[in-house]
Amino acid sequence: MKIVGVTSCIAGLAHTPMAAKALEKAAAQLGHNIKVEQQGALGQVNKLTEEEIAAADFVLIASDQTVKDAERFEDKRIVRVKIGHAVNNAEAVLTKAVEAISAQK
Repeated sequence: MKIVGVTSCIAGLAHTPMAAKALEKAAAQLGHNIKVEQQGALGQVNKLTEEEIAAADFVLIASDQTVKDAERFEDKRIVRVKIGHAVNNAEAVLTKAVEAISAQK
């Protein structure tokens, strides 16, 4: 599946990039294509393009707060998880998200 994601923690220093890397690693292991935008202390890093969002099967938001520019995802199916789950259980998060999205098709 093609997945786009956003990671964002309150401080924006550690968990934001840790979650992004964990999701990217898990997606590669599971055979999925993912691009993750980080919204942290450095602003929006690896920002998603309109084309990437349009091509994605769903949006995975790993955050404990409101993400910036969320209106970009209005027409997409969205899976929201706490950022700690993405850091500690990225493979399980992706597996469950893909199963949930696949069940809706």
